[in-house]
Amino acid sequence: MRILYVSHYFPPEMGAPAGRVAGLSRQWVRAGHHVDVLTGFPHHPTGIVPPEYRRAFRRGFLREDFHGVAVHRCWIFPAANRGKLLRSLNYASFLVSAALHGSLRLSRPDVVVATSPQLLCAAAGAILARRFRAPLVMEVRDLWPESLVAVRASSHRSPLVFTLETLARRLYRSADHLVTVTDAQRRAIISGGIPESCVTVVPNGVDAEFLEAGELSPASPGAFFTATYIGTLGMAHHLETLLEAAALLRGDSQFRFRLVGEGARRSALEARARELRLSNVQFTGERPRGEVPGWISSSHACLVLLRKSEVFRTVVPSKMMEVMAVGRPIVLGVEGEARELLDLAGAGVAIPPEDPAALAAALRALRDDPAHCRALGENGRRFVRKEFQRSVLAARYLELFNTLVAVPGEDRFPLPCPESDPLSEPR
Repeated sequence: MRILYVSHYFPPEMGAPAGRVAGLSRQWVRAGHHVDVLTGFPHHPTGIVPPEYRRAFRRGFLREDFHGVAVHRCWIFPAANRGKLLRSLNYASFLVSAALHGSLRLSRPDVVVATSPQLLCAAAGAILARRFRAPLVMEVRDLWPESLVAVRASSHRSPLVFTLETLARRLYRSADHLVTVTDAQRRAIISGGIPESCVTVVPNGVDAEFLEAGELSPASPGAFFTATYIGTLGMAHHLETLLEAAALLRGDSQFRFRLVGEGARRSALEARARELRLSNVQFTGERPRGEVPGWISSSHACLVLLRKSEVFRTVVPSKMMEVMAVGRPIVLGVEGEARELLDLAGAGVAIPPEDPAALAAALRALRDDPAHCRALGENGRRFVRKEFQRSVLAARYLELFNTLVAVPGEDRFPLPCPESDPLSEPR
């Protein structure tokens, strides 16, 4: 089978989108399939293309091999992860560039997978699916534009939100199948009128290197109790909660906090840390994704934080599975499905979102009970090994593809979803 995966992000960029696309693609190649990934040049979240990519960036395209995956990088307008205008140009440039590059340079796939957000990436996948007359699987990792409203990047009444709502509905209806990463997202999409048979949950998983990191690097007592946040320093995460907890704990010399990542809020967070005189907080900046297992394994606990919002009750951050795989306890400031998963795994401590006092208290309790801290980490490793190994989830995805691709001698299986939208005209 030939699979085309359309994604705005791909390694060496950090983050859940890049990790999911890379992990699934590697597993599909190992299963004997050909995988093309159509993506942009690395630039997230700083808006700066790395030096080693700049010559190819000026040329406008690059083909790379990533563990057997054929990666096709097309030109984009690079923009930092902040500001509506520049980010909109970034998203729109990928739509145009990916559609042109894919149409002119790539061979016909058997199935197209387009991941969202952002929605224009999914729109590029829809264009290519129609161009190649191939089934389209739209992967919904976050609900847009609801998430934009949740992080206060836009309001419910704005023309932008109305436009994105219209685009999302049309893309949902035009896809041959939708894949979400949580049950709550699936329910939200079905409530909008999409048939249940058209939506499948394939959650985020973990790659072998995270499980191996836990086996090779048991947590060390050390002189400090280190709490680490890894990921985007963005509006969705309200990392002021971490800084305010660090302020509450600065009288205890054993605690150290690390923020590993980059994002639109970094400068403001660093300014706030200076204002609070937080000598117990370290900002490392963006690090290669390959280093993430090591950052987790060198921590005593890892923090997963989001704003308090109804929309975020539908998400399960992928970093939860990565932390559990390495065997470290999670302090979770997210409600809804993420908390249900944490409780089921017995892999950490849940606190109310945006509650620095509860975060400080949870870290004190973990520091004061090392045996319980280790037990939570071990629970998480056992749970992930059983439920969230990437190889198992990739095989589940392949079963879905097999119901959509063409049968020899026929066009393809009948579509499971009604085609009731102009975007769903015959391809």
